[in-house]
Amino acid sequence: MKQYAYYPGCSLESLGKSYHVSTMKVAEALGVELKEIDDWNCCGATAYFPVDELLAYTLTARNLAKAEKTGLDFVAPCSACYKNAYFTNSYLQKDADLAEHINYALEADNLHVNGTSKVRHLIEVFINDVGLEEIKNKVSNPLKGLRVAPYYGCQILRPRKDHEDVENPQYFEGLLSTIGAEPIEYASKTRCCGGSLIITNRKAALDMVRILLQDAVNHNADVIATTCPMCDVNLEVYQAQVNREFGTQYSIPVMYFTQLMGLALGFVPGTLGIGKQQVSGASMLAIAQNTK
Repeated sequence: MKQYAYYPGCSLESLGKSYHVSTMKVAEALGVELKEIDDWNCCGATAYFPVDELLAYTLTARNLAKAEKTGLDFVAPCSACYKNAYFTNSYLQKDADLAEHINYALEADNLHVNGTSKVRHLIEVFINDVGLEEIKNKVSNPLKGLRVAPYYGCQILRPRKDHEDVENPQYFEGLLSTIGAEPIEYASKTRCCGGSLIITNRKAALDMVRILLQDAVNHNADVIATTCPMCDVNLEVYQAQVNREFGTQYSIPVMYFTQLMGLALGFVPGTLGIGKQQVSGASMLAIAQNTK
């Protein structure tokens, strides 16, 4: 069984709880053990870095220090948490002055960080470590006929981390095809959903959501699949506000990619947190009706 130091992040204990539940189900089915990091703290999210950059890096570094003690790769399902951890880890290796300041602060918690952990996003673990062939072998309910709009968002790709294609990535599509679904190709798959702009400039953020939803609708998507709790909230929870603001009538289900994987692996929808969404997933389930 493959083991990882699992960092759920704050959202997966609240609005993103369905993401956590479905993640654990899928991981177990694929022989992946996600060992939750002991006494983890908030990563600082996106908004905190402009407020106090050093403290924001230190918050994330504390989680990395705890992961280093386990000797396991650091895995985050949230794209924002992943981005913060990835770059903090990278800067610790490149910036000796930053590392010194961070470790001075961590001394108060009897911790030290070296930046030696490998930071991974959950979808990367499933695709690269488990492998698409192994996932395909586990599929008992292929999602045939289900047209899925894979939504990468921006933080899982940008800033560029390794050599990934940030303009037209295809690995999400590959995963969806593996579980029997039909991934659609649409231009907005890497556009920003508005993120925390929904708090500071709601009208602008709602328009960003509208563009994404319209693009998915134009391509006849049955469901939008996400890799991040913030993206999921903006695209699903704010659909009603988008409709009021722009006179639209969007009602497209938004699911975490782990929920779709869980359906394909044969789990009952309710055990994956499906049914608790504000936008009903009944139309999607009608297509993927062979779940058991």
